[in-house]
Amino acid sequence: MYNERIYLTPKDILEKEFKVDARGYRPQEVDKFLDMVIRDYTEFNSNIKRLEKEKSDLMEDNSKLKKEIRSLNEQLEVYKSNENNNTRSLTNLDLLKRISQLEKAVFGKDE
Repeated sequence: MYNERIYLTPKDILEKEFKVDARGYRPQEVDKFLDMVIRDYTEFNSNIKRLEKEKSDLMEDNSKLKKEIRSLNEQLEVYKSNENNNTRSLTNLDLLKRISQLEKAVFGKDE
């Protein structure tokens, strides 16, 4: 069984045999069986629609999350770039200060 509310499998439908009366199949038996088939197909259609809606919602969520990831990755790259520039600037500033101190020590200049 696929689900508690689904009564038949394709194999059940294929293998179903109806008893034959003098005038043909018993109409009540055929009607009862066809009612079950109709219920199953209705349930299948309902499940398909529900799953398609769920799939659509999940794809939309997935798309939003991918956009958010791209945005965050871009922000991270900008942050890393700025951090590297700041580190280089600080390093350059430190180097200039050290050079200035060495010049003072070597040449005895006061600025």
